[in-house]
Amino acid sequence: MPQSTYTGSRRVDAMALTVHAAGTARGTGTFDSLSPATSEVIATFPVCGEQDVADSVERARQAGAWWAGLDWKERERRLLAWKSHLTRYIGRLAELVHAETGKPLAEAQLEILLAVVHIDWAARHARRVLRSRRVRSGLTMINQAATLEYQPLGVVGVIGPWNYPVFTPAGSIAYALAAGNAVVFKPSEFTPAVGRWLVAAFAEIVPEQPVLQLVTGFGATGHHLARSGVDKISFTGSPATARKVMAACAENLTPLLAECGGKDAMLVGADADLDAAADACAWGAMANAGQTCIGVERVYVAEDVYHTFLEKLAERVTRLRPGEDREADYGPMTMPGQLEVIERHVADALARGGRPVVGGIGSIRAPYVGPVILADVPEESRAVTDETFGPTVTVTPVADLDEGVTLANASRYALGASVFAGNKKDAMRAARRLRSGMTAVNGVMSYAGIPSLPFGGSGDSGFGRVHGADGLREFARPKSVARQRMKPMANLTSFHRSDADLRKVLAIATILHGRRYRRP
Repeated sequence: MPQSTYTGSRRVDAMALTVHAAGTARGTGTFDSLSPATSEVIATFPVCGEQDVADSVERARQAGAWWAGLDWKERERRLLAWKSHLTRYIGRLAELVHAETGKPLAEAQLEILLAVVHIDWAARHARRVLRSRRVRSGLTMINQAATLEYQPLGVVGVIGPWNYPVFTPAGSIAYALAAGNAVVFKPSEFTPAVGRWLVAAFAEIVPEQPVLQLVTGFGATGHHLARSGVDKISFTGSPATARKVMAACAENLTPLLAECGGKDAMLVGADADLDAAADACAWGAMANAGQTCIGVERVYVAEDVYHTFLEKLAERVTRLRPGEDREADYGPMTMPGQLEVIERHVADALARGGRPVVGGIGSIRAPYVGPVILADVPEESRAVTDETFGPTVTVTPVADLDEGVTLANASRYALGASVFAGNKKDAMRAARRLRSGMTAVNGVMSYAGIPSLPFGGSGDSGFGRVHGADGLREFARPKSVARQRMKPMANLTSFHRSDADLRKVLAIATILHGRRYRRP
C-alpha cells in the first residue's frame, strides 16, 4: 500500500506539529481523527512521544511475562472471548470503520468478519503449531533425543494501516498474542478510533494485565516504537516507509515483518468464464475505492476474448457509484494525498497512448474517484509499474496465459495475483509460475479468507508472513534441545576420542552416504 501510518497526517493543531517535528520524550500535543467524506471530527487523540512509547513497552514487558505464563488453553479462551465480543458488536465497530475510512458499512462488516475468522484460527491452532515436539535425531546421533518448540518473542510492535484498520492489524496482533507475546499497537493516524476500540475490547476480556496496548501519533511515534527495543516489528505500509522502519529497527537489530503493498495482476485465459472473470475483476479493482494492497490493478487477457471481456467489465464498472450514502458502492479516498497519485498515473497512461474505456481524469472529484478502466496502456507507464491504490485498472491483450505470466512477473511487486481459466491444469500451471506470495484461481483475494494460508510477498511487496502456521511462527523463536538418552557408540566430542571411535563413525558414514550417485 502506498502510504503508511509511519508518515503523513490530515490535520493537526500547532502543538501536535511541534511535537511531531521535535520528537520530544513526552507527547504533549493532540490530533483529530476526521471523516474523509465530510471532514467532521470523530475524536481527538494524544501524540505519543518517545517516553510514552517506552513506558508502554515496559508495561508490555511485565504483562507479556504474565501472558506467556498462561497455558495454551487459557490464552485460547481469552482470544476466543475477544473474537466473540467483536462478533456481537460488529455493527458498532463497522460504524466506526465507516466513519474513519469512508468505506460502506457492508464492506466494513466483511472486513471485521475476516478478522474474526483469523482470530479464531490463531487461538485454536497455536498450541498445535508451536508446542514442544520430538524430531528425528538421525542414525549418527541416535543416542540423542531431539526436541523442537517455539517460544514467545516477548513484546511485538504492530504498526497498522488505514485501509483495513481491523483485518490487517488483526493478522499480526491475534497471531502474536496467540504465540504468547504482548503487543504494542500503533494504528494509522487516519484510523486511531478503530485501533482504540480494538484495544479497549481486549482490555474488557483481559483486565488483569495490559497485554495489548495502544500508542497513537504520526511518523515520530512509529519511529519511537521501531527504536524502542521491542522484540519484533510488524509493519504495513509503503516500500519507501518500510526502508525507514528497517533503518530504525537496525539500531537494536530488531527483526521486521513488512507488508508493503502490490501491483497485483489478473490473468484471463481464452477458455475462462468471462462473466465470472469480469465480475471478480470489477470487485477486485474497485472495492474499497481500490485501496486494497491485493486489489486488481493490471489485467492481462487472451486476445481471442479480449474485447468481449473488456465489454463485460465496462458494463459492470459503469454501474458503480462512489459516495458517502448507504447505497454507494464504495466510499471516498481515505487519504487526500492519494488523489494526486491517481491523477498522475491516469494522466501518464493517457499521455503515453492509453485509451479510457470507462472514466478518466474527470473521474477524480475529491474526495471521490469514479471507476476508471484504461486500455492500450504501455507497460512502462506508471499506471502499470507503480501502485495506484485507487479505483483504476489497466486491461491489456496477450497471446496466452504464458505471455500474461511474463508481463505480470515483470513488476517489482510480488504480493497477490489471480488466474481465470477453464482448464484446471493450465490455471494451476500459471498460478505456480506467477511470482507472487498468493494466487487465487477463478476468484480474487480468496486466499485472504483462508486462515491456514500464509499471507505476504517479496520484492517491493516486503517480506515475512502473517496468517496460518507460518504467521504464528513469525512471532515465536524456535528453541532446539538435544538430550543424551544413552551413551554414544563412539565418543567424538572429547579430547579422549580414540582412533577406533573415529573409524567406526567413518564406516557408518560411508555406508549411509558414500554410495556412488547414479543419474536418473
